[in-house]
Amino acid sequence: MRQNPSFTLADVAEIRRVIGDNPWATIVSHGPDGLVSSHYVVLLDDDRDDLTIVGHVGRPDDLIHGMGERELLVIFQGPHGYISPGWYGDVQAVPTWNYTAVHLAGVPEILSDEENLAVLDRLVDRFEGRMPDPRRMWERPNDPAFVTRLAAGTVGFRLTPTRVVAKRKLSQNKPAETVAAVIAELEGTGPYAQPDLAAEMRRAQEAREGGSR
Repeated sequence: MRQNPSFTLADVAEIRRVIGDNPWATIVSHGPDGLVSSHYVVLLDDDRDDLTIVGHVGRPDDLIHGMGERELLVIFQGPHGYISPGWYGDVQAVPTWNYTAVHLAGVPEILSDEENLAVLDRLVDRFEGRMPDPRRMWERPNDPAFVTRLAAGTVGFRLTPTRVVAKRKLSQNKPAETVAAVIAELEGTGPYAQPDLAAEMRRAQEAREGGSR
């Protein structure tokens, strides 16, 4: 991802928030047959306060990606959406797309069976915890044999990135009143309303205003 100083996201806490809020990731690698990509849920490593992530792939995706041997690129996509030039007022303008994205690259470490089970357990808890009647991984009707058999079809990994590129293109290059107008449109009821993107823009705007004081 080409970086632009105006849109650089360098704050580790903010990057962690983007990853935590948007765990559905694209995993890309380059193997003997060219580029290959997969899509999996990836989480921040609970035991670290940096950008280390943990996850799993289903077999044989571990072989396809050369897991543990080749560099992976893991892409997280935050809120994004279309920005109409009409929202800028009576000025010369063209359409654009606002977005937040994080790219982490590095060679992953393969997890032990026990570590992989712990990550899978945490993954289930993360999403089932929001259900009114959660179905935990180790609860009936599942039994240990069933869970162990399913886990054997996955390969867990931990990746501490050696390269990080994070970017939020959220109209930072526009006057404050224009940003406010765009946010209002995104919070409205039009065909391109996107409240999550509006919230992300408000957050970035507040950070800029706080930093300029």
